[in-house]
Amino acid sequence: MFFYFNGLGAGDKLVSIWQALILGAIQGLTEILPISSSGHSILLRDVLGMPQPAAEVEIFIRLGVLIAVIAVFSQDIKYIIKKPLNKLTYLIIIGCIPFALVGIILQFYYIKAFSSLFTVGVGFLISGAVLKIAEYFSDRDFGLKYIGETSYRDALSIGILQILSFIPGTSRSGLAIAGGLLAGMEKEYAARYSFLLSVPIILGAGVMETVSVVNRGINQAMIVPGLIGAATAAVFSFLALKIVVALISQGKISVFSYYSWAMALVVMAVYFYN
Repeated sequence: MFFYFNGLGAGDKLVSIWQALILGAIQGLTEILPISSSGHSILLRDVLGMPQPAAEVEIFIRLGVLIAVIAVFSQDIKYIIKKPLNKLTYLIIIGCIPFALVGIILQFYYIKAFSSLFTVGVGFLISGAVLKIAEYFSDRDFGLKYIGETSYRDALSIGILQILSFIPGTSRSGLAIAGGLLAGMEKEYAARYSFLLSVPIILGAGVMETVSVVNRGINQAMIVPGLIGAATAAVFSFLALKIVVALISQGKISVFSYYSWAMALVVMAVYFYN
């Protein structure tokens, strides 16, 4: 998650147009696909030597991801805006509370060990295992839950499971989707709910980061790279959303398990080699 990576403390760096394109593409894909954006961010930094970008660029990229999510799930968003006091709204709020509380705490108490490659490798292993287990238990066509059948306890359980995504290498979207499937949600609905949860989470993280940037002073040189990063992130996030919802609906979420495990092997190899 962006929310956690901002606390890694690598120091904000100026971003070129090409770096903005690369960052937008990578974050646009990894923020949506259940393969961990934070894990890939640390790999970019520690393995490929790409510094943490300026906060202004991260904010714009986050905005691009948010635009894509709203575009794909516009019908749900419109429904919530027209009828805010409905069960879906309450399920989203309850699902966000545990993640938001832990996120606020971690803004003040950063755990350095969480940024190590070893931790990233473990995170990838955990993420892959959770997705595989969720796919196994979701392989049924009866007694599936939709909004009406989903309890507030289900939403709270999903929210608690999302807390694991603060460990780099794990994926918030993947954990939320897995939590929904384990709770008995219909596959496509579990995916929808997961990404609807991301809207207030991304907004909240964006507001906190924007306030910090405004207080210290905006770097005008980062506006253009930020806009380019946002546009790139929006395009790649839109495509990723279409892909991941289709795969989950077909019961093929384990594709991301195998990817996560492969990444875990690569990360562990680099860690022990170094």
